[in-house]
Amino acid sequence: MKTHINYYLTHLRQDIPAGIVVFLVALPLCLGIALASGAPLFSGIIAGLIGGIVVSWMSGSHLSVSGPAAGLTVIVLNGIETLGSFNGFLVSLVLAGVLQVVLGFLKAGVIGAFFPASVIKGMLAAIGLILIIKQTPHATGYDISYDGDESYMQETAETSFFEFFQSLEGITPGVTLVSAVSLLILIIWDSAYLKRFSGLRRIPGALLAVVWGISYNLLAVRFAPDWVIGEKHLVALPPLGNPAAFVEQLLWPDFSHLGNIKVYSIAITLAIIASLETLLSIEAVDKLDPYKRTTPTNRELKAQGLGNIISGLMGGLPITAVIVRSSANINAGGQTRMSCFLHGLLLLVSVLFFSHHLNAIPLACLAAILLQTGYKLAKPKLFMEFYRKGWNQFLPFAITVIAILVTDLLQGIVIGMACGFFFVLKANYQAAITLTQHNSHYLLRLHKDVSFLNKALLRKHLNTIPKNSVLIIDGYKAQFVDYDIMETINDFVLTAANRNIAVELEGFSVATTPTL
Repeated sequence: MKTHINYYLTHLRQDIPAGIVVFLVALPLCLGIALASGAPLFSGIIAGLIGGIVVSWMSGSHLSVSGPAAGLTVIVLNGIETLGSFNGFLVSLVLAGVLQVVLGFLKAGVIGAFFPASVIKGMLAAIGLILIIKQTPHATGYDISYDGDESYMQETAETSFFEFFQSLEGITPGVTLVSAVSLLILIIWDSAYLKRFSGLRRIPGALLAVVWGISYNLLAVRFAPDWVIGEKHLVALPPLGNPAAFVEQLLWPDFSHLGNIKVYSIAITLAIIASLETLLSIEAVDKLDPYKRTTPTNRELKAQGLGNIISGLMGGLPITAVIVRSSANINAGGQTRMSCFLHGLLLLVSVLFFSHHLNAIPLACLAAILLQTGYKLAKPKLFMEFYRKGWNQFLPFAITVIAILVTDLLQGIVIGMACGFFFVLKANYQAAITLTQHNSHYLLRLHKDVSFLNKALLRKHLNTIPKNSVLIIDGYKAQFVDYDIMETINDFVLTAANRNIAVELEGFSVATTPTL
């Protein structure tokens, strides 16, 4: 698709509302991830605006949103504790960015192509369920955790589920009312009936939900004080007021830590985990993209690396492509990278000039937006779709969902990948060698690549050949035949005469023909 300036201008009417929605979703997440990481709150904002303003244009993806990732909070928290200061950790982040750029030039982005579709869809469904679990406390006013991104943060799955069920009992009336009405607004605004009106389509439902939440609280202060939403349930931005105050908030890396070997081990860990999360998110976003555009993964690694270098130099958190904000972007109708850029620009403008007004937004409104996003990612229809595709697709999908829910994002992906590879190997195992029979004549055909993994299947087929038979072993379709396979065929040929079995070899080159 063309990417000249007219292309972006043409889609501004979709990208501006989408950028506003992503901004509203990203704002509390940037703050929450910083809090959970044991880092200054402002570092989350820095990472968010760099992901929006810088990475959006360096990346080859049109719809992915980059910013601080919940999946890295434990690494950040441990890194700060290990090095003794956030400024020392920033050195590791800068080095991690350099490593990511190097990985991009080494074309390591190809790794992303090896993730099966069932595992990617399972990851998306699990993230949707996690959003529902983690945002329900915000929606009911039972806030122990601050945010609800694509990870369980520092908590265990057990405490997350416990908090989910506790939130259904510890309901705050005002918060619950705002979230319920906000969710209703979003559902109605997304209905097929309202989509028929072009004028209404240009107004994002998320913006209406936010306006409702602010209006409710202003009215409750005057007419129903018992139903007022307290400050702990509102967005909390540090007040700045001018660019000079913004610069004063920036932290700089302490390069005296370069002599500490732990800086380099943390940098390597950050680079690997951040790159894997980015590649996973990019694969998922490409599947959600209505235009089915494909992101150049090596360019993405370079873009994320540059973003992390800048974030480390300015006192920000690690940056990756993040699926929750990217999904919100797609669901809000984003078409180009302009929506991601606008979200970064809005983060910058908001903390500079409008933090007081943004602090009036109830977290319940933002929770409703993410609850709707979570449902769209984990629709029951998706589970039924994979069930109909058969066990070889459904089991990797379901196991990925369950594994992510009971562990975390990366561990769940590893488990899902292992399950996916098992079914790939099983399918290859069954299809690599076939045996057909016509009376006393048998045809053993080798298909494409036949490796040592197929040796047991080959022996099974050869053992079924009865005495006084004719066997043709056809290797015309085999592009590669492993030495173990040739040895097994050779052994069978040597003993076939004892059972009066005539063996004929076809399609084997001189180099691979068994010795008789």
